[in-house]
Amino acid sequence: MLSALLLLLAASASAKTPDQLRAEFIDQMVERYGFSKREVTRSLYQAELRRPILEAIARPAEKTLNWSEYREIFVTPSRIGGGVEFWRRHADTLARAEREYGVPAQIIVAILGVETRYGANTGGYRVLDALHTLGFHYPRRGKFFREQLSHFLRFAREEKLAPTKPTGSYAGAMGVPQFMPDSFRIYAVDFDGDGQRDIWQNIDDVIGSVANYFVEKGKWQPGEPVAGPAQGVTAEHQALVDAGSKPSLNVDQVVSAGIEFGPHPTSGGKVSLMEFETHDGKEYWVGLDNFYAIMRYNPRTKYAMAVFQLSEAIRERYAQAGAVPSAG
Repeated sequence: MLSALLLLLAASASAKTPDQLRAEFIDQMVERYGFSKREVTRSLYQAELRRPILEAIARPAEKTLNWSEYREIFVTPSRIGGGVEFWRRHADTLARAEREYGVPAQIIVAILGVETRYGANTGGYRVLDALHTLGFHYPRRGKFFREQLSHFLRFAREEKLAPTKPTGSYAGAMGVPQFMPDSFRIYAVDFDGDGQRDIWQNIDDVIGSVANYFVEKGKWQPGEPVAGPAQGVTAEHQALVDAGSKPSLNVDQVVSAGIEFGPHPTSGGKVSLMEFETHDGKEYWVGLDNFYAIMRYNPRTKYAMAVFQLSEAIRERYAQAGAVPSAG
C-alpha cells in the first residue's frame, strides 16, 4: 500500500501543469508548423475553460446503456422519417456519392441521423474551447486533444477561418458529420466544387466527405453486406466473441462451431461474432468488413449497430415510398 501511494505521489509530482503544457504546445506549433508565437498565444488566450465539457466527458452515456436502451435512442420513428426526408431532399447528391465512392446512400444518411439528427444538433460549444479544455485540463486523454487542437489551428489557417468561429460537440467534433479536426483535414472534400470544404452548411460537402471517409479510412467494400443475426451461440462460443469486433474469424470456423448466420461475405472475407446485452438477455450478431468500416467512424459496436439498423429501416421506408435505392 505504501509503495503504491509513493508511486502515485511521484506521478503527481511529475505531472505537468496546464501552463507548462500550453508553453510546450506553443513551441511545437512554432517549430513544427510555422506559426508565430504571437498568433498561437492569441488563439489560446481567446479559449475559455468550460467545466460542463469536463463533466460531460467524465460520464459518457454509451458506457452505461445496454443495447436495448441504446437502440431506443437512435433507431426511432422520428430518425427513420427524418432520414427518408433527408434522402428525398438530397437524392441526386447521395446517388452521385454512391456512384463515385460505392458507399450506399442509406449508410451516409444513417451516420448523419445518429450523429446530429441530419444537422439539427451539431453542438453548441466553440471547438477552440472544447479542445483547449480537454487538451490542458483532462490529463487522461490530454495528449489526444492537444493533437486535435494542433490540427484545428492548422485547419483554421488552411480554410482562412477565425479559430473562435467553428462550433461543435463537447469533444470538439465538428459540423453535420461530426468530424474531429484531423479527420476534416484528411477526409473532408469539396464535393460541389465551390472551392471550400464546408461541413456545417454545405450538405453536398457533408455527403461527399462522409463517403470519402468510409472509403479512405473505413476501407468500405462496395456490394458487400454489413452484418447479420447469429443463431445457436452458447457459452461454449465465448472464445469466438472474445476474438474481438474486428473481423478475424473464418466463415467455416464459425459455421463448424454450429452457429448459423447470414448474409455471408461474398469475397471470402472474415467475420466477427459480437455479443449485445439487452433487456431480454444476450443477442448475437456477426459483423463483416463493412460493419468494421462503420466502427472506424466510432469504435463502439453499439454505435455501429445503431447506424446499420437505422440505415436498413430508412432504406426500407424509402423504398416503400416509391423509390428504389440500392440494397448495399
